[in-house]
Amino acid sequence: MSVSLALATLGGGCFWCLEAAFEPLKGVQQVVSGYAGSEFANPTYELIGTGKTGHAEVVQISFDPTVISYEQLLTVFFTIHDPTTKNRQGNDIGSQYRSIILTHDEAQAKAAHAVISAMQSSKKYANPIVTEIQPLAKFYPAEAYHQDYFKNNPNKAYCQLVVKPKVDKVKSQFEPLLKSF
Repeated sequence: MSVSLALATLGGGCFWCLEAAFEPLKGVQQVVSGYAGSEFANPTYELIGTGKTGHAEVVQISFDPTVISYEQLLTVFFTIHDPTTKNRQGNDIGSQYRSIILTHDEAQAKAAHAVISAMQSSKKYANPIVTEIQPLAKFYPAEAYHQDYFKNNPNKAYCQLVVKPKVDKVKSQFEPLLKSF
């Protein structure tokens, strides 16, 4: 029996953090770091780093919706970054680090709006959520050295100080959603 995978494309700061945080979840088949959110063609890490292309660093998640729902992915997403800061996550500053949900269909757009509305109503955040929601136009995979960055560089300072705490947060707060290793 063949499973039909779905895609989610999310940006919330450095894609290394997002990729590493989503990979341990049940139902997640693949997480690819990349760029999206702009009409600018063929971006590179160096170009988007200028903040002038309009792209955000994002991850594209291939997942089995019979195992993990889109809403569950969004709940994890909102737990591992600050959706109340425009164009900034920690020390990463610029539009390329904005909080953004790039939807693949109308159902995802409705779900994203509903999750944000519920979070705003819950008063989980002191400030308003500024996460952008827009249809995905084009996703560009990042250069090969960005893929599986945390897995390949676990002892680098950035990975220890920034990425690992986000992964640990997912592992502690979403234990029932974790793959068994």
